Amino acid sequence: MQATGAEAVYLQWVGLGADTIEAIAVVLIVGYILAATLNWLVLSLMRRDFTLEHYGSFRAALGRAMLLGLEILIAADVVRTAALDPTLGNFEALGVLVVVRTFLSWSIVVEIEGRWPWQRRAADAGNTIV
Repeated sequence: MQATGAEAVYLQWVGLGADTIEAIAVVLIVGYILAATLNWLVLSLMRRDFTLEHYGSFRAALGRAMLLGLEILIAADVVRTAALDPTLGNFEALGVLVVVRTFLSWSIVVEIEGRWPWQRRAADAGNTIV
């Protein structure tokens, strides 16, 4: 079924919006990866020290870039699915994508921080508000 008139314009703009959100996610991921890499290289060259400690902070920066990108890509998928083609099959595919990306996000948090996302940070554990 071909959309006509105002509906076609709406679908075109929503599609363009979803594409723009995805492009923003890619630009942010690549930009943060480049910034983290340059920062790591400059700091390591200035100190003349390529230790695992510096690599750990570099790896954490890369993980944060991936987390940000995954969150934005999920938003683009939701916009695309809910507004452009809201069929049961598309929502099922969206659900699978969200589950996979959520698992990836949790895995990245565990790698970066050494804890599950729902666990308190070690510094926050003693600062509970009663």
